[in-house]
Amino acid sequence: MSEQRRAVNGSRRLSALRRRQRRRNRIGAIGATVCLAALGTAAVPVLLPRLLPDTAPQARAPEAVLTPAAPTPAAGTDGTSPPADDSTAGGSPEGSESPKSPAGGRTSGSGKGSSGQPTIPASGPGTFRTAPLTGTGPASGTPFRVQVEDGAGVDPADAARQIAAILEDQRGWRRAGASFRQVTGAEAELTFRVATAKTTDKLCNVRQADHIGEVNCRTGADVVINLKRWQLGSPEFDGPPVEYRALIVNHEVGHWLGRGHLTCPGPGRPAPAMMQQIDGLKGCVSNAWPYDTQGRYLNGPAVP
Repeated sequence: MSEQRRAVNGSRRLSALRRRQRRRNRIGAIGATVCLAALGTAAVPVLLPRLLPDTAPQARAPEAVLTPAAPTPAAGTDGTSPPADDSTAGGSPEGSESPKSPAGGRTSGSGKGSSGQPTIPASGPGTFRTAPLTGTGPASGTPFRVQVEDGAGVDPADAARQIAAILEDQRGWRRAGASFRQVTGAEAELTFRVATAKTTDKLCNVRQADHIGEVNCRTGADVVINLKRWQLGSPEFDGPPVEYRALIVNHEVGHWLGRGHLTCPGPGRPAPAMMQQIDGLKGCVSNAWPYDTQGRYLNGPAVP
């Protein structure tokens, strides 16, 4: 082979080697780029939080919510119950006050408390706690005692203080010469019993359908006061429950003293305490007392 041909062939081989080298360099560069791109993508979740400010709020565990415990109803007793009282002879509810609602239906008081009202049980065990001596009132007079049914939610001592105050009020039967002294034993000639509606119905021998759960009554030497009426008063009486309690006591004690029913003496005048005001006032205004503040007996026509 001539020298000229060798030179040409050598030049060609050198060119081919250079082209192959350039291709290898390009492939390597592409591969490196791909690797760097893959590495960058994988590193984003790791590096990005380090590069950006941490402004996302931290997740918090839910806080505990405390629910107040339901209030415990007042027991109304000192925790010990006497044996069942055996002086519960039934009888007709003579002169009973049996309040009716304005619409002619029964009044509320089934035992469910509502806003501003006490919880009133509709029934009880039929056993009673005698109130202790309150230290008020005269030392002589007709002996009386006050009893409250167990579980009624009424403090017997408080009930006794209220009843004693009614009996001693100058507008009450004291003005007629009646005098009462509180006792705690069986020597009582008159017993005031605050009882649940169901027990009242039993003691008062209630039979009339619209009187069930509603009456107060006197039966023998017992004045039975419906717990619902003691706590809520009557929708027919224009006054607070504490004033209606005076009407209950005065009306039933009036019967015990031998007084009969009266009716309205005229429009705008006070209804007599011996009027069955729950049957309608017939033009009179509500009144709880036998006498007015000037000592005048609030009379009216007798009911046959």
